[in-house]
Amino acid sequence: METTQPLPLLGGLSAAQFMRRYWQKKPLLVRQAIPAMVPPIDRSALFALAEREDVESRLIRHGKAGWTLKHGPLARRALPPLKQPAWTLLVQGVDLHHDGVNALLQQFRFLPDARLDDLMISYASDQGGVGAHFDSYDVFLLQAQGTRRWSIGKQSDLRLQQGVPLKILEHFEPEQSFVLEPGDMLYLPPRYAHDGVAVGDDCMTCSIGLRSSAVGELGADLLSRMAQAYSEALEDAGPAELARYRDPSQPAVDAPAAMPAALQAFARKAVDAALRDPDAIDRALGESLTEPKANVWFDEGTEAPDALNRVMLDRRTRMLYDARHLYINGESFRAGGADATLMRRLADRRALGPRELSRASEGALALLAEWCEAGWVHAE
Repeated sequence: METTQPLPLLGGLSAAQFMRRYWQKKPLLVRQAIPAMVPPIDRSALFALAEREDVESRLIRHGKAGWTLKHGPLARRALPPLKQPAWTLLVQGVDLHHDGVNALLQQFRFLPDARLDDLMISYASDQGGVGAHFDSYDVFLLQAQGTRRWSIGKQSDLRLQQGVPLKILEHFEPEQSFVLEPGDMLYLPPRYAHDGVAVGDDCMTCSIGLRSSAVGELGADLLSRMAQAYSEALEDAGPAELARYRDPSQPAVDAPAAMPAALQAFARKAVDAALRDPDAIDRALGESLTEPKANVWFDEGTEAPDALNRVMLDRRTRMLYDARHLYINGESFRAGGADATLMRRLADRRALGPRELSRASEGALALLAEWCEAGWVHAE
């Protein structure tokens, strides 16, 4: 994506200017970020997604009895009447299931794919909302249909209400308020408090959320992947490499609960050996960031034609790369030379045409054919 050209999506700023001036620094309100906005999905199709087992959905209501939360799947009859006030349907990851919504998400690829998470759609009746809250990640709030009033504030008191099923701030102190019409968009940095309330019926808001891994969660996942990779490498190397702890010189002890120093040294050596591969962390990170979510699976693919004319990534496929590897849907491949250049182009553009494919090696074509059969890539 060209990063220096003005974008209506960012209010006439270029992507480079937006990242330098606003990204994780301060909010940005853009009027008519998408002029003549048409909802990327209609209401009935959104409600149909909420009925599915493989789609995460939530129904939130606010009334005299307080807040209630119900997790999906949600049959249409489980939703309140459209004219009943103060209810909201949240449908997560709509981009994974709908081409039009996926195309909308692609407009935000001035950000790294490794950071883009998904596009959630909120459908609300009059006065519907989810309460004043904050997110631990950046978010773009794009009004797709109807009207919503957003109140925002950079507040330090992040204590939450007790005894409610949602993470709602105890004391919300708004500093600004905006009414967003279709096509308007509000960007908020992480931990910026906000409260959105529908004004009138048929309010649809698209939330483009960013990934922000917690250090403990990410570290645990990477260590688990590295340990698994190291174990598999040892098995491939043969029995001689499967060393086990031995202590032929261990004397009898009168303090049996004391940890043997030799065992501690053996453990440190095992961890050092697992970390010795300089690519281990990079591979684990790439595999982690492209791992499909638990509720995502791929339809059975088709056999690739003998002559590939065009290939495109499935909308559910996550593909990244670094200087030495390709990462796709939780798997990693070592890549170099012309084939690496080709596959990086596929990851960036999410499609390859006849000219690029004519220069692909037999190995690259064979790999693409495997991905077609897995449903990760589609071929013409």
